[in-house]
Amino acid sequence: MKDTAKTRFLDATDVARLVGAIGVPVAIMQLADHVRQDFQRWEQFEKSARLASHSPVGVIELMPVTDGVQYAFKYVNGHPRNARVSMPTVMACGMLAEVETGFPLMLTDLTLATALRTAATSALAARAMARPDSKVMALIGNGAQAEFQALAFHALLGVREVRAYDIDREATARLARNLASVANLSIVPVETVHAALAGADIVSTVTADKTRATILTPDMVRPGMHLNAVGGDCPGKTELHPDILRKARIVVEYEPQTRLEGEIQQLAPDAPVTELWQVLSGRMPGRAATDEVTIFDSVGFALEDYSALRWLYAAARARHAGRHVELVAMPPDPRNLYGWMMASQEAPHASASHEAALA
Repeated sequence: MKDTAKTRFLDATDVARLVGAIGVPVAIMQLADHVRQDFQRWEQFEKSARLASHSPVGVIELMPVTDGVQYAFKYVNGHPRNARVSMPTVMACGMLAEVETGFPLMLTDLTLATALRTAATSALAARAMARPDSKVMALIGNGAQAEFQALAFHALLGVREVRAYDIDREATARLARNLASVANLSIVPVETVHAALAGADIVSTVTADKTRATILTPDMVRPGMHLNAVGGDCPGKTELHPDILRKARIVVEYEPQTRLEGEIQQLAPDAPVTELWQVLSGRMPGRAATDEVTIFDSVGFALEDYSALRWLYAAARARHAGRHVELVAMPPDPRNLYGWMMASQEAPHASASHEAALA
């Protein structure tokens, strides 16, 4: 069997080291460029809403997409109560495969990459929707996504001040500590949502509770604001008062999915929205007037994970990250699977086959 007929495997530490070597801001900018490229060829993809299994404590989802050349899917959960037992509220892994043969090219942790692609997509949308002079962002919810959101908006839009609020003060303190050394970026902890929005041009809501909440009300929203609603991601979970939605320009990733899971689940089924690919391709404006309120109703879509997997695969190959594994059986004679199995019992398995030099 040729070494090339093996699957590249990146565990969570491999991905963390790879992103660390590249640098988080650079990784976000590279990933944003991949997302932009893929959304601009939107019509080439076979798309569907994710398959979700909901329970009282969370959700487990499968997110597939293909362009006919490569196929990608992500397994991901959302369990807000996990924080109580020191587990991530979101955990993910994913696969990239070639359509021609169905062979799995890469299996990888996607927990970190999900945070990166969410932040990259948020900032990419804001670059097309927020006022060009936006420099202050309110960040409501300072959990695991917070640092990535702040760095993405700093790198892609030049945001210089993040007014941070969370019901858990330690979460905000951690955010400030983690980003203390970032040049030209100030993290300002505040005590209330109202204080966070004071002077903000952009507002990111990134809360985790699986409830229909009202984080923002109409009296908090000023003309010209851009709202980046990231926390809503399942039926029955919202962050914005519906009256805010009724008076704003709304952009979504994939309308059939967002109608079920996003902020717009609060609106009539025919309420007008624009899909992100239309904005990024220039077919529709992201903002029509300086005083217009714009909303990116983001729930996360499989195409973003395709972009993340495509970026990870290229970066891992370039930097020889991860290792090759025999994820699927590749007998010399594909019709003799049984014979291959029996032969493997007779000969000691060469561990070196799992550690072949990476291409």
